[in-house]
Amino acid sequence: MTTGAQTPRPPSRTRRSRLRTYLPLGVAAWLVLEIWLLTLVAGASNGFVVFLVLLAGVVLGSVIIKRAGRRAFRNLQETVRRQQNGTEPAARPNSEGNGLMMLGGLLVMIPGLLSDVVGLLLLLPPVQKAVSRSAERSVERRLREAGPGTLGDAFRQARMHRPDGKVVQGEVIHDDTPDGPPQSPRPPLTR
Repeated sequence: MTTGAQTPRPPSRTRRSRLRTYLPLGVAAWLVLEIWLLTLVAGASNGFVVFLVLLAGVVLGSVIIKRAGRRAFRNLQETVRRQQNGTEPAARPNSEGNGLMMLGGLLVMIPGLLSDVVGLLLLLPPVQKAVSRSAERSVERRLREAGPGTLGDAFRQARMHRPDGKVVQGEVIHDDTPDGPPQSPRPPLTR
């Protein structure tokens, strides 16, 4: 029996971004290429050389990360000291790139020859500047595309678009306390 109301249609599927579509494929291809390169090196020499290369990558990567972390901490200490003295923090050209240096160290630590090459490239200052500029432009473009508003607006909009959109007020009362007598329930949170 029909009441004249239209049957509800299932919501249309949202289109997946290119990153979500191709990232798993890219990671799988990267892993296959890393394994293939390691087998080529093992075939040209022996397994012990591959082990030494991987071990050297872990040691070198940890040294790089430690150095970048110390440099970042030293820059932070200097900035705090300058602010406490009331002087303007000087713009240091070296202070940029600590995050990229840590990322390069992490890529060197990951087992594989391709990741080692990319990690070592990230340690070069011209590459760091190019990657930094590219990332900055990308973030600025995304921020321009985003609509005005606050984070609270985003949460309200997300709640508005939910099918039920209901909020149930309440509190959690734990009756079982391992130490001591049971606590009395707290009063409800009201304005």
